Amino acid sequence: MRLLVAEDDAAVAASLVTGLKARGFEVTLATSGTQAREELIRDEVELVVLDLMLPGVSGLELLEELSTRPHAPVIVLTARTDLEERVRCFQLGAVDYVPKPFFLEELVLRIRARLDLREEAPRRVLTFGLLDVDLDLREVRLSGAPVTFTRHEFDVLAYLAQRPGRPVSRDDLAAHALSGFDAPEPRTIDSHVARVRKKLGDEASRVETVWGIGYRFVSGPE
Repeated sequence: MRLLVAEDDAAVAASLVTGLKARGFEVTLATSGTQAREELIRDEVELVVLDLMLPGVSGLELLEELSTRPHAPVIVLTARTDLEERVRCFQLGAVDYVPKPFFLEELVLRIRARLDLREEAPRRVLTFGLLDVDLDLREVRLSGAPVTFTRHEFDVLAYLAQRPGRPVSRDDLAAHALSGFDAPEPRTIDSHVARVRKKLGDEASRVETVWGIGYRFVSGPE
C-alpha cells in the first residue's frame, strides 16, 4: 500500500517514513504542501498523512483543494488541536485527526483501519520432513501433495502431531480425537491409527506404538 506523508519536521518525517516502511507500507515523503500537491497529481496513493502546518501550500489549503475532487483518504496529523480546526478538517473530508505528539503504533492502526487492512493470524501448520499438517485448513500434505483424511483420521493425526515425543494413551486419544464415538473400544482407536499410518506412506513411521500405553508421534529427523 502506497502512502503519501506530508510533513516538514525532519525528525517527525524520518520517524514516520522509517516506521511505516518497517510495517510494510511504501512511503513517499513531501516536505511542503506544494510538493504534496505535485505528488498527488503525479502519482496515485492509497492514503495521505497530512500535517497542517506545511510551508508553501498549507495542509488546510491542500485539504480544501482535495475536497473538490475524488482523492485518497486523508488522516490529519498535527500539533494544532483546537475544536474548530478539527471540525473544519472533517468538513473538508478528512477521515481522521491525530494530534501530536502521537504514538506510531496507534497511527498505524488508524491507517490500517481506514484502508480496511486486517492483520491475519499466521496459519498453524506443523511440518515434519515431507509431512505438513495444516491445523486451520484441516489438510494433510505429503511432499506438497494433498492427502485425503476423514474427520476422525485427521483428528487422530493432529492430536498426536501436536504432542511430539510424548506417549499418548488410547483413552486420551479416544477422548480428544474420537469424541463422536460412544466409548470407542481399543480396536476402534487402533483401526484409525492403522489408516492414518497407511495414508502417511513413507512418513508412517512417525506414528509409533508405545506398548502398554498407546502411541507417540516422532518429530525427527526433519
